[in-house]
Order: sequence, then structure tokens, then C-alpha cells
Amino acid sequence: MHGTSQATLNNLVTGIAAVAAPPPQLRVSEWADEYRMLSPESSAEPGRWRTSRTPYLQEILDSLNNPSIEEVILCSSAQIGKTEAQLCILGYYIHQDPAPVLFVMPTLELAEAISKDRIAPMVRDCPALAARIGDPRSRDSGNTLLHKEFPAGRLTLCGSNSPASLSSRPCRIILCDEVDRFTAAGTEGDVVNLAKKRTSTFFNRKLVLTSTPTIKGASRIWSAFESSDQRRFFIPCPECGHEQYLKWPQVKWDWDKDPSAAWYECEGCGHKMSDAQKKQMVRLGRWQPTATPKQGTAKSISYHLWAAYSPWMSLGDCAQEFLAAKDDPQTLKVWVNTCLGEPFDEEGGEGLEWQRLMARAEPYAPWTVPEGALVLTAGVDVQKDRLACSIWGWGAQEESWLIGNTELWGDPLLDAVWGQLTELLSATYRHESGADLSISATAIDTGYQPQAIYRYCRAQGQQCYALKGVSTPGRPIIGRPSYQEVTYRGKVYKRGVKLWPVGVDVCKGVLYGRLRLQGPGSGFVHFPIGLDEEYYQQICAEKVTTRFHKGFPRREWVKTRPRNEALDCAVYAYAVAIAIGLPRLDAEKLRKKLFPEAIEAAQDEPVLSDTTASKEPWIERNKSWMSRY
Repeated sequence: MHGTSQATLNNLVTGIAAVAAPPPQLRVSEWADEYRMLSPESSAEPGRWRTSRTPYLQEILDSLNNPSIEEVILCSSAQIGKTEAQLCILGYYIHQDPAPVLFVMPTLELAEAISKDRIAPMVRDCPALAARIGDPRSRDSGNTLLHKEFPAGRLTLCGSNSPASLSSRPCRIILCDEVDRFTAAGTEGDVVNLAKKRTSTFFNRKLVLTSTPTIKGASRIWSAFESSDQRRFFIPCPECGHEQYLKWPQVKWDWDKDPSAAWYECEGCGHKMSDAQKKQMVRLGRWQPTATPKQGTAKSISYHLWAAYSPWMSLGDCAQEFLAAKDDPQTLKVWVNTCLGEPFDEEGGEGLEWQRLMARAEPYAPWTVPEGALVLTAGVDVQKDRLACSIWGWGAQEESWLIGNTELWGDPLLDAVWGQLTELLSATYRHESGADLSISATAIDTGYQPQAIYRYCRAQGQQCYALKGVSTPGRPIIGRPSYQEVTYRGKVYKRGVKLWPVGVDVCKGVLYGRLRLQGPGSGFVHFPIGLDEEYYQQICAEKVTTRFHKGFPRREWVKTRPRNEALDCAVYAYAVAIAIGLPRLDAEKLRKKLFPEAIEAAQDEPVLSDTTASKEPWIERNKSWMSRY
């Protein structure tokens, strides 16, 4: 055979036959029904794939067979079947219509994970695919973690954070999952546009974008959805036949009863559609465009799905998750993204009026600790001529109280101003129970004169944290610290000063969301009477804007007023509270430990009920931002 093995020749012949073969007769959904097997490692319902189980996916899958469509966009909630749909598309092009395929995930680590946890089991459990992709244990299989060869095609997996893996790879099929988590590909710009360039030489190219949306104004998938024809899945009412797509405001329940009994109210006749009826009507549903595509998107179609369509999610489940999430902006954001499949409207400073915050100040004296506060932390912002310092009290479910705010004047390079800070931090503060509380931890920003701050933190010990704000989107509120002091040999002092990174964007988002809450409870922020206008103006001194960097939307916090020290101090105090364990706070246990005498005395006193006592009414708040959902 002139040195060519029989196996190699067979592969060559198979590849030529695949290229010369006529177009496949099966549609993607038909292929999935006939060949796709769901693996037990990744599916709650392992076994043969049934498109009838998720009828809303049929048109999305079959749109890949439409030669006039080049781009398919799916904006959806979590656990609706979007990743499984991607895998069905991948399996189809491996088996029926071989082509070079590029599968892009947000990170290289996630690309490796989906290769091991989803694609490998799918190939193993689908004989049609296993016959085309070699055993990875074989030396000549062409099957690695991120690269898999098959006759007349190949599969390459990569991460959006690895621009090298996106370049110089012509591909006919591009599958992009969770595009809202994509990052810019180094200096080359937007990852999706970079991936599109890889398809430019193919007349029959396809691009599939799927994701759960994130933040309004910065959501790539939502922007792509709105630029196209915005298809919604319409279902008929079992009573009047009126066709409608499901909307959250139509999900209703008796607020004084169990929300698990929620129903869907028909927009036409008001019929209360039960979960069982809703599932039956979904089988009769159809996709309909609801908008005119923007210019230049004629070859694109877009779809939106949310949890109410899922066979694994009931209307009662949606209602219960909403009630659990509605009181905290961060949990509500997750619910809006993962249940409604919509971007969260994070307004930032817009609409957050300092006058309204000032109007709802409460009658507790500054520098005293109200009954609900159990842990004190301080945040310090260093300026050229002063130190700005705020002390905050924290209670159950991260409810917070401003204890005091002050400015210590002096040059941070001189010891005198740091002596004033030590005096402030070492003082005790009278709790409403009569006990005295000390500050548990202090955070100091190192943006100005970091060496002076390192020296101070070193002298104060482990209760003093040196922080550095990081504005990278999605960065955790408090990250892993790095040592800042080294020997002349380059080795770190293990007991030296640590620098703690703080995700200021996330932290400010949490704080501004909580400043909009309407009443005491989880996450609510309290202010004492007596603060001047300047304090409230400073804490409302920033807002979120969307800017485009190399074609990629980026959410940034920008100042709307010259001074924002109060906001920075609140961010630092919260970050250090997280660092010392605020989310794990057992309020009742700590209360008993801090105030045993007060609790014992209260138990001995008779309980009096004064029905005539009037409570100070709450000042009118901002209009509930929850009404948008």
C-alpha cells in the first residue's frame, strides 16, 4: 500500500465520500430524535432525546437547515435546554453534514469542562458519533480535550479569554454558549465578531449564539435579540383560543395563600390556566416574530425563552423563587436573569436621589449603635490632606446602620493624622442595650500613598486591612490577598502586609440596590438624623454608564459630583465585613454572647402591650423598582 495503512486509506475514502455526498435529508430535530442519547452524567432524564419534551426547541434546531439563515440567537433563562440544543446541533454536523466546527465558551476552563462533562459522554452514548470520533486513548485517534477530528470535519473548543485559539481557524459552524460572559480577545476586540471572521470563506456558514442575559445595557445576547426579529413562543388559551406569549405579570396567585398554586391568567378572557393546561398548550405553541429586524440583520433570527415554558419548572416554582429573591437586589438580579431570561435593569445612581435618603433618616444619635447592629467595621479613604472614615454596624441578613462619619485632617505622610485614626478606631461605641462595642475590622484604600498605609496596617495587626479597588466586571467583593513585603532575595514575609483586592463595581451595585429598598429588613441601609447634605450627596455621587471598548460593551461607574468619599468608605466597610464573615453571621448566637446580661434582664421583665403607642410613619420612599418585574 506504499506505506499507507489500510485504516488511513479507509478514513480518506470515507472523508471523500462525505464531501461528495448529497445534502442530508434529516433536519436537526429529526436527527436528534433518531440518534441523540442523553447521558446520565448531564441529564435528569437520561435516555433517548425527545424533541416533543421541549417542543419550543424544534424550530430553533431546524432553523439551521434553512439556507437563508446564517445567524441564530437564543436568549433564555437557565435550565431551558439551550446547551443541550447546542449539543444536538454539534452532533448533527459531526454525523450528517461534516464541517469544521468552532465551539466557544467564556473561558478555556469552561471549554475543557464541557468537553469532558457533556461532549465526551454524548459521543460515548451515541453510536453514530462514536463511529466518527476516535477513542481518545488511541494514539492515532485525533481526539484530544479541545480538538476532535472526524471524517471531513473537525471540532475545536476554545475560550473567549484565549484569543490565540480563535485565530487562523477557518470554520463553517460557530457555536457560542453564554456569550454574556465573554471577554474581549486581547487587543483584537469583540470575540463574537472575531469568530464571525473565521466563517467568511464559507457560503453556507452558520453562527449560533446562546446565553442567559446579565445587565441591561451591557448584555450582548439581549442586544443581539433586540436587533433581530424577536421571536416569541405563542400558545393558545384553552378557554378562548387567544394566542399569546407568556409574560411574568400574568402569573398570579393569592398572596395570602401558598404561591405553589400559582396560575397563568389569559390576556384575552382572564381564564386561570393551570400548570397542567399550560403544558398542554405549549405543545400547540408556535414561534412568531414580534419586531422588524434592524438593517443589516436580514439573515438573522432571534428567539426568547423563559422558565415558564420549561417542563421542569412550574408556575408555582417561579412564584416561590420570586418571593425568596424580591427583597434583595442581588438575589433579584439572579432571578430576573435565570428565571425570566431578561437583563437586570441596574440603574446605578440614576434615580437615586440624595434628598430622599436624607428624608428617611432615623432618630438614633450618630456614634451610637442601634439595637439591630451587632458587628462594627470601618472604611477609610485616603486623600491628599485628610482621611475620610465611616463606621458601619451590621446585623442579621446584612442589614446595616451608619454609626458615624468624619474627616481627619492632616497630611497622610505625617504620623499625626494616623494617630487621630487610631484613637477613633480604638474607641468603643455604646450599644442600645447598654454594652460597649469595639470595631472588629478596618479597611483602608491604598490608592494614595500606599507605603504609608502599609506601615499603618502593619502596626495595627490583623484587624486592619489594606485594600485595592479593582473595577473588572464580575470581580468578587473581596478576593485572595497578595503579600506586599519581600526580602532582598525576593521572598515574601509571611507575616507581612497583605493587599486585598475589592470588586468595587459589584460592591457599589449591591450598595445602590440596597439604598432603594423600601423598609427595614434584609439588606436595608439605615442613616441617623444629623448628617449634613454633603454626606448624602457623596454617597449618591456615582452612576453606571455603558461604554464600548474595542466594540465590547463595558459597564463603568462614573462620578456625577466632585466628591465621593462617603460612597468609597461604605464600600470598604462592607468589603471588610464580608472578609470577616458577615454572610455567615448567626445573629441570635452573637447577640447572646455580646449582651447576656441585657437578655437575661429582658426575660425577667413583664411583657407590656401598648396598643395606643404610635410608631413614626416611614417617609415616602422611591417608587418601588420591583414594579418593573
